[in-house]
Amino acid sequence: MMDQKSWLEARKYTPELLSIARDILVEVRAGRDVTAAVQRHPRPDGGYIGKHILVAAYHQAVEAGEWPQDNKLMERIRMKPVRTLSGVTTVTVLTKPYPCPGKCIFCPTDVRMPKSYLPDEPGARRALEHQFDPFTQVAARIQALEAVGHPTDKIELLILGGTWSAYRRDYQEWFVRRCLEAMNGVESASLAEAQALNETAAHRNVGLVIETRPDHVDGKELAWLRYLGVTKVQMGAQSLDDYILEINQRGHTVAETHAAVQKLRLAGFKIVLHWMPNLLGATPASDKADFAHLWDGLCPDEIKIYPCQLLANADLYAYWQRGEYQPYTTQELVDLIADVKPSIPIYCRVNRVIRDIPSTNVVEGNKRTSLRQDIQDEMQRRGTRCRCIRCREVRKQNVEQSDLRLDHMVYQADGAHEHFLSFVTDDDRLAGFLRLSLPQQDPAELGLQDLHGAAIIREVHVYGQSLPVGMEQWGAAQHAGLGTRLIRLAEKTAHENGYQRLAVISAIGTRRYYIDRGFERGELYLVKNLPEGDT
Repeated sequence: MMDQKSWLEARKYTPELLSIARDILVEVRAGRDVTAAVQRHPRPDGGYIGKHILVAAYHQAVEAGEWPQDNKLMERIRMKPVRTLSGVTTVTVLTKPYPCPGKCIFCPTDVRMPKSYLPDEPGARRALEHQFDPFTQVAARIQALEAVGHPTDKIELLILGGTWSAYRRDYQEWFVRRCLEAMNGVESASLAEAQALNETAAHRNVGLVIETRPDHVDGKELAWLRYLGVTKVQMGAQSLDDYILEINQRGHTVAETHAAVQKLRLAGFKIVLHWMPNLLGATPASDKADFAHLWDGLCPDEIKIYPCQLLANADLYAYWQRGEYQPYTTQELVDLIADVKPSIPIYCRVNRVIRDIPSTNVVEGNKRTSLRQDIQDEMQRRGTRCRCIRCREVRKQNVEQSDLRLDHMVYQADGAHEHFLSFVTDDDRLAGFLRLSLPQQDPAELGLQDLHGAAIIREVHVYGQSLPVGMEQWGAAQHAGLGTRLIRLAEKTAHENGYQRLAVISAIGTRRYYIDRGFERGELYLVKNLPEGDT
């Protein structure tokens, strides 16, 4: 990976390079394949024009009024379009190194990094280059994404770096404010001012994600997270076996994981759990049984499968040296995950099946970072499939609203009845969904007065290539009114179940969206009174 200075140097567009890029685009507009057109116009210094230069030349021509805006052309020249096919653009930042309350034997330790991160992981390396400065991390990432053709007006901010709740609160507030200031393009006197400006900014925050531990979740912490604007919480469950947690020195119990997830759900947060097969003491058979326990009350909205990787700077390395630990082979991992993946409920999204750790750091065991593809190939060979959200996203597929069917799934989770409302195509592709939680305990008991007596919309998500705010595209799921239809269905469902109020855990940049649909500002949530009588 090139460093920031090299990246900027590579993006100095000379008139000669832009001219070559223009010639390539003329051919692409006429119907020629992008790769073929690029190869017909090599650079004078050798090699070929990068897509980021094609994007720059396209923007230059559009801004000069020489060409009309052409979304189809942008789709063809955009680098890694999958980055924004889920409907939002993710920007990842890391907090500074800070002591972690955990003593997990599988976590690597590097004094330059937050606990569990390595300096040559892609996102971590970018953070290190920016000395963990939140403003420059966000600003540089937005610039990089725009340079390769991705829209950046709807940003999910993913704050990594260990246990967020262990950092000082003044640091947390400063960190979030500086991230928002990078999106807003101006500095603010306070977090509240930065949030207010972001509601109409060019780069709106449509999701704010942090990482914490099950033993750091209580009512005061939840209120604080909402004050910051957090909408999604990642948490390491790692195992649902107390013995495995104990010998790996995880520092919490399965009961604490359940209690934390229940509190997060009652507060409306989206929940991402990390699950880690191949821990000390586990076997493929015990992991397969363990995975099934994720759906016994926890019922996470998203999961990250992070197989334990043997690293020289983790305490687990000494266990391996003594012959007390043996990593699974790549084939054992492929078989295990291919076994469990088809059992994942349709309301859950599998974000990852392997950590993005360079293979040079792995001492023994699986070194393939392409494990997801290996698993898909194995499932195809077996004739099985996964119906998780990621595997069913509509992505580039054109959507006709008249062809969509409504699916309404109800399931029991710890502390709430969950309703998963989704619009699905005839070929089982997911165009959009809404998570509606009907609490079985009053969230006001956690100190969250906005939620007293309310059903809670925890997420509304419409899939397809992320489109700029206000832009429509024929056949695209985004901006087709699916979100509004889902909200109306949620109102009807809440009312039929005896609720007079509906709350939503809105991100900063989506507040206006919900206000336009009848919600009002509460202290930490947006709320709406449901009409009496039939809806």
